[in-house]
Amino acid sequence: MTFTVGISSDFLDSAGNNVWGDIGLAGLDDAGLKWEYMEEGAEVLTPAQMERYDAILYAAPAVTAASFAGVENPPLILARFGVGFDAVDLKACTRAGTVATITPDGARGPVATATLSMLLSVLHNTVMKDRLVREKSWDLRERFMGTGLTGKTIGLLGVGNTGGELIRLLQPFGVRCVGYDPFCPPERASDLGVELMELEDVASSCDALIVMAVLTEQTHHIVNAAILDRMKSTAVVINMARGPIINEPDLISALASGSIAAAGLDVFETEPVTNELVGMDNVTLSPHCLSWTDEMSLGNGSSCVRAIVAVANGRTPDFVINREVLETAAFNDRLGLRAG
Repeated sequence: MTFTVGISSDFLDSAGNNVWGDIGLAGLDDAGLKWEYMEEGAEVLTPAQMERYDAILYAAPAVTAASFAGVENPPLILARFGVGFDAVDLKACTRAGTVATITPDGARGPVATATLSMLLSVLHNTVMKDRLVREKSWDLRERFMGTGLTGKTIGLLGVGNTGGELIRLLQPFGVRCVGYDPFCPPERASDLGVELMELEDVASSCDALIVMAVLTEQTHHIVNAAILDRMKSTAVVINMARGPIINEPDLISALASGSIAAAGLDVFETEPVTNELVGMDNVTLSPHCLSWTDEMSLGNGSSCVRAIVAVANGRTPDFVINREVLETAAFNDRLGLRAG
């Protein structure tokens, strides 16, 4: 029984080269699966693409209810290259009997490392010091004294897989970690060495507030003026998760007034960002790609490939985000055919 995998065309540059490098597609070859890059590039996966493939490995396109409109044979699996799924209609996937997966095992290390990099860059005023050299302004060095990380209190909004990895990376600095995450079991927090508390208390006690949560209705604008007003004037905000978790106008106001010291942002409410953040000297910016490394490429891709190979062989994959589908006949009947 054939099993065809479509790979979204956003992986390719204009010359047809995979801009991410090695994403582990050899694993599909090893499993004897047919795969190809999808010819149609779109911001949303289309019904024609859904009808054609048994599995889709994708990065940028969204998945909406319209993606499944009129589709009689939807993919068994949509494997997203990454951990964010705010652009995936999980209910539509479940109705179609399609399992949706993400790649926390591939992203965990690279995102945690990038977060630490951003934190250190902000604390050390790296961007401004780079500018001093380029503008031949060495005489202004004393104005941009950095802040040490050792012994500081780090506040985490979200203590999931990546948050836990960041805590591990922070251990040599002797920091105190506090966090807000209503889904983190107390025993796990204890094992990680993080003190769980309400977000308001995290904000008031930390020297750096690091956003590592998933974007949901509950986390949308959860960091707002009320939270920022509780922070120390010397504190910094780091966001490596999703832009809309922070109310951006409130953040801009806090940065402009000096109620917080600085921010490091890899994500924004609207991308590309064009607002006042671009012109602020106390903001370090990255275009939603700081964690993009060869390590992430191979890790995320290999995770997608493992999930697809599992489904192609009649097994339930890891890292399913619409777990309700695992109880449906629409998925299990088709999965059983693969196992047979």
